[in-house]
Amino acid sequence: MRALIQRVTKASVNINEELISEINQGLLILVCAMSEDEESDAEQMASKISKIRIFNDENGKMNKSIIDIAGEALVVSQFTLAADTSRGNRPGFSYAAHPEKGEKLYEFFTSKLEEIGINCQKGVFGGDMKVSLVNDGPTTIWLDNK
Repeated sequence: MRALIQRVTKASVNINEELISEINQGLLILVCAMSEDEESDAEQMASKISKIRIFNDENGKMNKSIIDIAGEALVVSQFTLAADTSRGNRPGFSYAAHPEKGEKLYEFFTSKLEEIGINCQKGVFGGDMKVSLVNDGPTTIWLDNK
């Protein structure tokens, strides 16, 4: 599973100019299920993200997790994180999970974050979304558990 996490002061998803979801301080999580991923990969990724210490403590050091700050998460499925550009200029996406499997793992991943205690909002799987954010720092981290 791949994820791109961004520390945000706010983030939102709109479809056709309609607000679908929004959060305040926390993480925008762009996530992609890869073809070989299983539920254990999604669970491992959720655990890692819940514990990663990228929020500032009282001394301004990245020493707190999303749980420590009672932050929120906006989880957006993004199959383009599986882009393969090794064979030219047009990306291929054959390493991404097929849509049915991808959606199942996206929902499972989000449910695991919620079980951990993170308030999650979501985008729409496969939707043509407009994602807005205020990246705090900026802090952006790429995670891949393979």
